[in-house]
Amino acid sequence: MTRTDAASDRRVAVIGAGAVGLTAAHDLAERGVDVTVYERDTVAAASTGRAAGICYDAFADAVDARVAARAIERFRELSGHGAFTVAETPYVWFATEPGATADAIREQVAAMQRHGRAVEHADADALAAAVPALHTTDIVAAAIARDAAVVDTTAYARLIADRARDRGVEIRTHEPASVATDPVRVNDTAYDDVVVAAGAHTARVLADAGVPVPLKPYRVQALTADAPAAELPTVYDATAGYYVRPHPEGVLAGDGTEPVEADPDDYGRDGDDWFVDAMDDRLRDRFPGYEPAVERSWAGLCTATPDRDPLLGELRDGLYVAAGWQGHGFMRAPATGAALADDVLGGDGVPAFDPTRFDGTEQFAIAEGMVVE
Repeated sequence: MTRTDAASDRRVAVIGAGAVGLTAAHDLAERGVDVTVYERDTVAAASTGRAAGICYDAFADAVDARVAARAIERFRELSGHGAFTVAETPYVWFATEPGATADAIREQVAAMQRHGRAVEHADADALAAAVPALHTTDIVAAAIARDAAVVDTTAYARLIADRARDRGVEIRTHEPASVATDPVRVNDTAYDDVVVAAGAHTARVLADAGVPVPLKPYRVQALTADAPAAELPTVYDATAGYYVRPHPEGVLAGDGTEPVEADPDDYGRDGDDWFVDAMDDRLRDRFPGYEPAVERSWAGLCTATPDRDPLLGELRDGLYVAAGWQGHGFMRAPATGAALADDVLGGDGVPAFDPTRFDGTEQFAIAEGMVVE
């Protein structure tokens, strides 16, 4: 009997009520698995709730492109359910200096087009015509991805949590989880499988179980500003390293990446003054005539791996991990959560993200995930 045949007899614990963990829990329950989710805080309280909600399939790597395309497809399938909606929003990225980054954008577009992505080159004049609010005279290379959107990350997590509960999933909030192996257990309760999707806490949860993984949390920052956002696409300045997207409060802008390991239990959750000042200057420069009034700023944690690809799959017998998204976790959650559920039930998962490609003791420097190279 295969795992899929015995799905209705399986008991699975999921650690973490973020977008990936909840999607996996939902998909497992939909296939008859008895699922319990353990969450130390509340649904979407950590990285998911602090994510930017930018979604696109514009990846040059074939695996990344396929995963992202499936994710945005599932987002659209859920749009209009509950409070969750998908706002179709083109994604524009550009370089303002000649050199490696500009060359990489040109090369990326060719690769993306080979993968069937709706992506095209755009020069400064074309961008100025498409986005009149955007300052384009300094842009030397640019591209536009049409298959892109923005969403409310918390609304997605709450929707999936509700749908998971409707399928019998028990979500235990305010309940920290301690994992043990041989056999797998959570808080001394035995399960057939345990999925650790605890975001920045994943490495610690697994380390306490005696299972090392090469994951490092790092701090990133974002803000919202009261500025005209009508007809704006999502914009990523690959030279300066910041992004801007339309938002109900005006615009949401982010950067402030700190390439040092952060403590997930002790990090600054508010945006730094230097970050707010820098983003204010960037918004005024990139969108002439805007007078952005910052509404709020915050910080969250992303997780890095040695090769900037996630850890997704089985680590030990019955023990699975889903982490190391480099800032792209929410964007791909509908697809990676589904792949993880399939893996637990005997499927192939995403072989390129197999966590056993590392032994867990690797030393590495944190590299920002949202880069063009």
